[in-house]
Amino acid sequence: MRKILLFLFLVFSVIQLKAQELDCVVSVTSPKLEGTDKQVFETLQTAIYEFMHNRVWTNYMIKGEERIECTILITINERVGGDQFRGTINLVLRRPVFNSAYNTILLNYIDKDFSFNYIEYQTLDYSDGVFTSNLTSTLAFYTYLFLGYYFDSFVAYGGTPFFEKAQEIVNTAQSTQVSGWKAFESDKNRYWLVANILNPANSALRDFSYLYHRQGLDQMYDKVDLGRSKVVESLNYLQKISTARPGLFSLQLVFDAKKDEFVNIFSDQRVPPMEKNSVVTLLKDIDPASSSKYQEILEGK
Repeated sequence: MRKILLFLFLVFSVIQLKAQELDCVVSVTSPKLEGTDKQVFETLQTAIYEFMHNRVWTNYMIKGEERIECTILITINERVGGDQFRGTINLVLRRPVFNSAYNTILLNYIDKDFSFNYIEYQTLDYSDGVFTSNLTSTLAFYTYLFLGYYFDSFVAYGGTPFFEKAQEIVNTAQSTQVSGWKAFESDKNRYWLVANILNPANSALRDFSYLYHRQGLDQMYDKVDLGRSKVVESLNYLQKISTARPGLFSLQLVFDAKKDEFVNIFSDQRVPPMEKNSVVTLLKDIDPASSSKYQEILEGK
């Protein structure tokens, strides 16, 4: 059982010890490719797993049972050349809720613009400040993004150093020809994933994360009403962003990760009807595409 108080200690610790920080499930599949030697994908899966787990990503000492849970699912849709591949990468980050067996999702995102070169058995090299390859730079980018989201949920703005690392990777990628890194290519790519987070105008997104997780969910194990009141309060930050920047990519990512959880929290029979109505009205206003989902709160599904 993970202890959140330990993480709070770690965030403020000055101890510089090396340990594996991640408990990352890695899967590489190629369902659309036929007549291809798929041994290379098994080798790639192993190489990515070792890359994620053997590298030291932070200066914090994190015990084995405290490692950060994430999933990386790479789906290869096309083999462009002998060592060139194109596909998608699905990224999921989870975080434990204090004194419970429940893990809440912090990020659930599919990057649909993922291409890379890989020669079987090659070493996956990466160095901060250098764009070595699109494969390792993308993996490093999402690892730092994971860490940023994770630490933000325990300490207000605690993920800043990791988001800045992710932004450094974006900066090194600007001179490459690989897509997915540049502002003009799309408003929903790696560039904007981190740019939106670090933009002070969007700080309410990070305020939401800390209030919702640390003061909301983490309190609900023995102070249900208090924890839920903080969850309700945190939704006001999402409304603030929605009003100022409707359709913001990073705001939609919050709902992709949280809408089912919102429904579960407020469908509880102990939630007063007036509070349910208020929350449902707010959620429908911010995320109208999921209105039918939020209606379940009132229907008791």
